[in-house]
Amino acid sequence: MSLLGKVLRVSNRSILAFIFFFSFSSSCLYFIYVAPGIANTYLFMVQARGIMLRENVKTIGHLIRLYTNKNATLNGTDYPEGNNSSDYLAQTTMYLPENFTYSPYQACPEKLPYMRGLISVNMSEISFDEIQEVFSKDLDIEPGGHWKPKDCKPRWKVAILIPFRNRHEHLPIFFRHLIPMLQKQRLEFAFYVVEQNGTQPFNRAMLFNVGFKEAMKDVAWDCVIFHDVDHLPENDRNYYGCGEMPRHFAAKLDKYMYILPYNEFFGGVSGLTVEQFKKINGFPNAFWGWGGEDDDLWNRVHYAGYNVTRPEGDLGKYKSIPHHHRGEVQFLGRYKLLRYSRERQYIDGLNNLIYTPKILVNRFYKNITVNLIPELAPVRDY
Repeated sequence: MSLLGKVLRVSNRSILAFIFFFSFSSSCLYFIYVAPGIANTYLFMVQARGIMLRENVKTIGHLIRLYTNKNATLNGTDYPEGNNSSDYLAQTTMYLPENFTYSPYQACPEKLPYMRGLISVNMSEISFDEIQEVFSKDLDIEPGGHWKPKDCKPRWKVAILIPFRNRHEHLPIFFRHLIPMLQKQRLEFAFYVVEQNGTQPFNRAMLFNVGFKEAMKDVAWDCVIFHDVDHLPENDRNYYGCGEMPRHFAAKLDKYMYILPYNEFFGGVSGLTVEQFKKINGFPNAFWGWGGEDDDLWNRVHYAGYNVTRPEGDLGKYKSIPHHHRGEVQFLGRYKLLRYSRERQYIDGLNNLIYTPKILVNRFYKNITVNLIPELAPVRDY
């Protein structure tokens, strides 16, 4: 065999070996990347089936108790015991009657007759031109989606912050659903769409911090709702006001079979008073990509001495608008950051954020566009 033939044979073998090892290593890296998500999904499904079985047993037991105690309640009050199956039974007597008289000088009640409970969730696509037509006769909606009731004093002034990138088909669906619900609740509100430009992975938490700072320049808001654009509430009695403790509104998501994935879950839709959000130093800025920032917020809330409240029963049900595009990449560094939540709380958040916004005010929302990079939130050693 000639020398050239030996060289070609060695070269062919080397190329084949390189292709094999490259394919093998790529497959391993991909598995390492997706394995946590697959494992979490599998474990959640197993956990969810156990929770469903437990809730069904509780519901059957509760119905048996109600049947055997027709003339008296178990807790000695006018309302049935518990906060799950009995929730709707209690609601019928708790909300004000249709003929309730409002006063423009008194605070709006939290349980209004307009709030009837289950509402239809229309997720069909609609354009902004069509939304303009839907609300064309509502002259009380001011630029930026700012609205407040005239027949009573709003109990809460609510800034709704929406982190955003490439979800243009979701925005008009969101406004079609949320505006009527918030008007029924007699809240003063406005919408802030905080949009991320650039090529960096999506940073939902930093967008919320930017939105908070910009919203505080407009109105003396006292309640802030952090709201994903693809989450639509199924019940208008899920009151979008704040309270003495931070609130997790989206407790039951359809994509999780209406079961809380884990007790510390704080994602989707949450609300804090301005004072609470400042006290915990806002969201962390270091979470680039999908996952982790809500868990860190949960930690911050508890380190600051707060607890998280949730709507009772089925009030916290939400539907998720289907996505027509690829989701954000997972943030693999989230577990390390979460281990140091306490150490990072007061060095990474509202107090170390630098940004330059571009602002455009539409009829339904204020658009705040920012190009985010890690250098905009420097963190000293901890």
